[in-house]
Amino acid sequence: MQNSFEVIKMAPENTNSILVGSGSDCVIFDAWGHADSWERLLQDRHLNLRAIYSTHGHGDHISASPYLAERFGIDWYLNHKDLPLILWSNFLLNSFGLPGFSENILSPKDLQSGEVNILPGIDMKVYEAPGHSKGGLFFYLASLNLLITGDTIFHNGFGRTDLPGGSTTELKQSISKIKALNLPENTYVVHGHDKDSTIGWLNKYNEYFA
Repeated sequence: MQNSFEVIKMAPENTNSILVGSGSDCVIFDAWGHADSWERLLQDRHLNLRAIYSTHGHGDHISASPYLAERFGIDWYLNHKDLPLILWSNFLLNSFGLPGFSENILSPKDLQSGEVNILPGIDMKVYEAPGHSKGGLFFYLASLNLLITGDTIFHNGFGRTDLPGGSTTELKQSISKIKALNLPENTYVVHGHDKDSTIGWLNKYNEYFA
């Protein structure tokens, strides 16, 4: 695959995972589902997984991450403030019929605000976005005209704040941070769940995008 991205709804379909590729190399954002399913997809497409990035630490965004990182000997990135959510997420994974995490699970590397080269020709800006969780992040990949918001903002709503580490005040500030970037109207926006958007759509129709 050339420099490109694809939204993948891996079973059990719940979360929007994103596969970003450059040639035969790729990274995954929010690796949800069974690790074996991801492994088959990568093998079928002859792709080399180079890293995994998580918008936050809830189980429905990280279920396959530690297993894939260990199998392929790669780094998994998550903001350190969400480390307590990993084991907390087991009840959620169990409800989807997915294996829970053990206490000796492979730990992610800390990811904070800044700029990262994730693949040849693809740089990513990382922004901290607490509110849905303490360690929430969103990512902007200018070369792909792509914004990955996690559960901070949705197509027609915004992320919940009643889970551990949630804060309505902080979430509104994080949404305002996205808004203040003044990204191009045609920027493609992938949310943690449900439909994708554009910045233009959010500006016009999402009353919480302010």
